[in-house]
Amino acid sequence: MSIKQAATEIIEDFELFDDWADKYEYIISLGKELAPMNEEEKTEENLVKGCQSRVWLNAKYENGKVIFSADSDAIISKGIIALLVKILSSQTAQEIAETDFSFIDEIGLKEHLSPNRSNGLAGMMKKMKTYGIAFQNA
Repeated sequence: MSIKQAATEIIEDFELFDDWADKYEYIISLGKELAPMNEEEKTEENLVKGCQSRVWLNAKYENGKVIFSADSDAIISKGIIALLVKILSSQTAQEIAETDFSFIDEIGLKEHLSPNRSNGLAGMMKKMKTYGIAFQNA
C-alpha cells in the first residue's frame, strides 16, 4: 500500500468521527496497537527533538523499504507517532523523503494540538523524512 493509499484510509477513518474527543480516542487506540519497541532502541539518539514527552523513533532499511519502530511515554504522543508509522513504515526511502504530510492538514490534527504537541509532531515528521533521505543512497 502506498503512502497516498494509507493516508487516504486514515483520512476516511477520521471522517467517521464527529468530534475531537472521539478522534483523540482513535489516536490513542492507534498508540495501543503500535508494535512494542525494543528497549535497546530507546536511546538518546532515537529521541525525537522538540517533543514535550519522550518519543523514540528508529528506522531500519530492509529489502528496499524503511521500517520504523517507535514508542512514547505519553498516550497522545504514542498515538501520533503510531499514526505516522502506520502511514510511512514499509515505504521506500524516496517516497518517505518526498512525502508532504498533507494528510496531517486534511485530518485537522495540527490545529487540535497544543503548541508543544505541534512542535513534537513537526519533530516526528522531520525525523522520519530525514531517515527517508538518509536511506535513499543505501
